[in-house]
Amino acid sequence: MTKKQTLMRLIKGLFETNKKAMIIVFISLIFSSAGIMSISVFIQLIIDEAIMPALTEGWSEVSSTLFTILTFMVILYTLSVIGTLIYTQIMAKIGQHYLDAIRKEMFEKMESLPIGYFDQRSHGDIMSYYTNDVDTLRQFITQSLIQFSMTLLTLIFVIGVMLYYSFFLTLFVAIGAVTMYKVTAHIGGKASQSFKDQQYSIGRLEGYVEEMMYGQRVVKSFVREEYAKKDFDKENNRWFEDSKRARHYSNILMPILHNIGNLMYVLLAVLGSVLIYYSVTNIGFSGIYPFSIARVGIVVSFLSLSRQFSQNIRMISQQAPMVGMALGGATRVFEFLALEEEKDDGYVKLVNCIEHDDGSIEETEAVTNEWAWRHPHSDGSVTYTKLRGDIVLENVDFEYVEGTPVLKDISIYARPGETIALVGETGAGKTTITNLINRFYDIRTGKIRYDGINIKKIRKPDLRKSLGIVLQDTNLFSGTVRDNIRYARMDASEEDVIEAAKTANAYEFIKHLPKGFDTELSANGENLSQGQRQLISIARAACANTPVLILDEATSSIDTRTEALVQKGMNQLMEGRTVFVIAHRLSTVRSSDAIMVMDHG
Repeated sequence: MTKKQTLMRLIKGLFETNKKAMIIVFISLIFSSAGIMSISVFIQLIIDEAIMPALTEGWSEVSSTLFTILTFMVILYTLSVIGTLIYTQIMAKIGQHYLDAIRKEMFEKMESLPIGYFDQRSHGDIMSYYTNDVDTLRQFITQSLIQFSMTLLTLIFVIGVMLYYSFFLTLFVAIGAVTMYKVTAHIGGKASQSFKDQQYSIGRLEGYVEEMMYGQRVVKSFVREEYAKKDFDKENNRWFEDSKRARHYSNILMPILHNIGNLMYVLLAVLGSVLIYYSVTNIGFSGIYPFSIARVGIVVSFLSLSRQFSQNIRMISQQAPMVGMALGGATRVFEFLALEEEKDDGYVKLVNCIEHDDGSIEETEAVTNEWAWRHPHSDGSVTYTKLRGDIVLENVDFEYVEGTPVLKDISIYARPGETIALVGETGAGKTTITNLINRFYDIRTGKIRYDGINIKKIRKPDLRKSLGIVLQDTNLFSGTVRDNIRYARMDASEEDVIEAAKTANAYEFIKHLPKGFDTELSANGENLSQGQRQLISIARAACANTPVLILDEATSSIDTRTEALVQKGMNQLMEGRTVFVIAHRLSTVRSSDAIMVMDHG
């Protein structure tokens, strides 16, 4: 996405969501900028219409003219102040509303991305989208955009008045403007690219810091502190160099433009003085353009206008780095929002059902805790298949990276109620099989059938709703113990939650917590032991009450004594369910109906 496309999308988004408010802001900006530049016009009017005539006619003759000019001046300045108050207040609200919408859109996008994206990106870099990049948008909308627009409008008014006063003098100012533009385009362009590089650098830096925060035990265990510091210095220096380069270009721009403006002011003062001299002395040039328009008020006003002109050019240039930084952040945000979402071409749904005595199945809106697959066909007919938990993999091949096979010609079946254990060396592909059943990734060749239905035909949310999962790495969320247990089934009753806790043998330790099931968990349950956290995740799977259960090293974080208690609960949890167990401990897999040994895919 180019800078122009990014800027247009940003402004378009503001107008689409706040059309009426943006129109009011634009009108307010006109009044405000008109007030800023009008001082030069009033200087010219006061000099040429009041002071100069008063030298010959006396103040009493021109007092009404002066009063009229001052009255208009007060009215225009009042409107300018009101306009400034209006647009600052409105833009503050618009900016917050827009950023609120952007954050929501980003979070919705994140929730729709495939698992593969998070496997390939550091969490710190993803967090940088929500913090640094969104903050650059805030600064742009609430500060840079307004300042840039105000300056641009003022500049237009200034150029218009200068052309009205003297085309010749304006042409002279245009030479300085072209010089300023060339300098700004050259240096400002480099600053903009440097600020964009800076945004990417800080994303990488935050990713590394987050990685080290989570890995502190490992770092200290292997005495890698000094190496971690060196790696941090490397990432920090990269950010430092990008930031230094960006600041270098933005800092040298203003002094250069300031001196060009000063030089232009001095030369314009000399030229104006020459024109006035030839105009007031009758030496043969007074009737020749441009000498005929040289009046004291116009030249003085023009000097003020040229000062305003150069100041506005500098202000635009001053905003250029900020705009460049915002466009860098916006580019990253819009690229994130443009990421391809997880595809779901399934059409088979999971519905509540009632099974009649004759074996027929009827769909119902009521909660029956009995489920069926609703399968519409191309001829318009609909068939229902009872959810039983029959999983079959037929000649499955899969690769994460093209050309590097992970699974090769895998065929496994698990009949309803059977427990299948998957064992093998690390990297053999055990967890990959469970990822494919969940459709976190799609297979390259072969088929996976669920109750006789190709899982590619099943909607992903419905497929995953029928699968309970307990992972080796537990993930608990902010909230109470109760909320975490019923995470997959928020309509679960209190009795269901307690029963699930008892099934996982978590009830005893939960009731001794300070507030029992109402105990608040924080930071992924850091106020609990690793074993307690795992027990809650097992209780969560029990509460989900799914026909298929996936246990990926579910007891690896539990000590031997706790494992004996958990295994008893696990046996109750697995009863009547199709279960895939990934484990290294013999005690975990010895009660399985079949043990599948995997080796190199």
